[in-house]
Amino acid sequence: MSEVCRQFGISRKTGYKIFNRYKAQGLQALSDRSRRPVRYANQLPPQIESQIVALKREKPHWVARKIRELLVRRLDQDVRILAKSTIHAVLHRHGLVKPIGRPRQRATGTALSPGSSPNELWCADFKGEFKLGNGQYCYPLTVTDHASRYLLLCEALESTREDPALVAFEQLFHERGLPQAIRSDNGVPFASPNALFCLSKLSVWWLRLGIRLERIKPGCPQQNGRHERMHLTLKKEATRPPGMNSLQQQARFDAFVDEFNTERPHEALLMKTPAEVYRPSAVAYVGLPELTYPLHDRDVLVTACGRICMYRKKINISTALAGQKLGIKEVRRRHLDRHLYALRSWIHRPRAKNPTTLGQPVRREVVTHVLGTA
Repeated sequence: MSEVCRQFGISRKTGYKIFNRYKAQGLQALSDRSRRPVRYANQLPPQIESQIVALKREKPHWVARKIRELLVRRLDQDVRILAKSTIHAVLHRHGLVKPIGRPRQRATGTALSPGSSPNELWCADFKGEFKLGNGQYCYPLTVTDHASRYLLLCEALESTREDPALVAFEQLFHERGLPQAIRSDNGVPFASPNALFCLSKLSVWWLRLGIRLERIKPGCPQQNGRHERMHLTLKKEATRPPGMNSLQQQARFDAFVDEFNTERPHEALLMKTPAEVYRPSAVAYVGLPELTYPLHDRDVLVTACGRICMYRKKINISTALAGQKLGIKEVRRRHLDRHLYALRSWIHRPRAKNPTTLGQPVRREVVTHVLGTA
């Protein structure tokens, strides 16, 4: 027995236990057994559970709180009073309650500016993807100046992920400077539908650079009509037929950008070319400014999972703000068992009248001002 146990890496006690099972029940005893406990100390008696189910079917519109009260009256304290959560768990286990769906956050768009002078407003978008000659898809990232129609960027990317877009915009800012605002749709990587205020890492980076965000309404591409019209010309002249690979396609985009900006006259510009109207921005890109919060109590760094940790509590903020420093200010004390955390928007939207409760009751009430702009 010792040699066999050493061969299989088990103790002699386990080896004799398996051997005795085999002698008593044969090969069937060697199969895996259930790990379920033999008994539950606080298990609800089946008679009470069946009575809860019967009451719910008798009163289908009653919630767990009312069924608990009715059950207490009928049992007349013959058994221990059940918690409301226990009754709700029984109803949920039998499929008698409908789970509350999480409200879906929908984009609504923002106010749009006229953008009447160069670099006052840039328009950014991804032209519809198309397949290259080698079978891979190309996602053209395009940026234009709204006033001059100047095509600032046309980059052949492999996806709509944030990282390649960040690199492309950083290079563009080095070459052309910073605009006052950027208009885009509500898709990735410009926005994140499920994040706080629909922010993405790209839009948070723009905000830290002092760039105002403009977003069109969902299903209203005409609000970015000048940019979409450029996409039609780009599709006709630079994607049919497509290049064999991304390098060949990027060469076609570069040739199109040069022709569109310096040779092609534009009727809305009185037959001038966009290069004759556009001027580089006077605001140079020098990287992200340092965040300071002189009027706040403390600074808190958002973790990689989008949380801030305070008073032994983890408050979910947004992964779009991961790595950003927030300023925390305590505004007043309330009950010792209450904690309210509020995050104020800095996207030039109306301030919320009441702060949003982001966690369970804790101890203080604080207001979070984000990115040093509040």
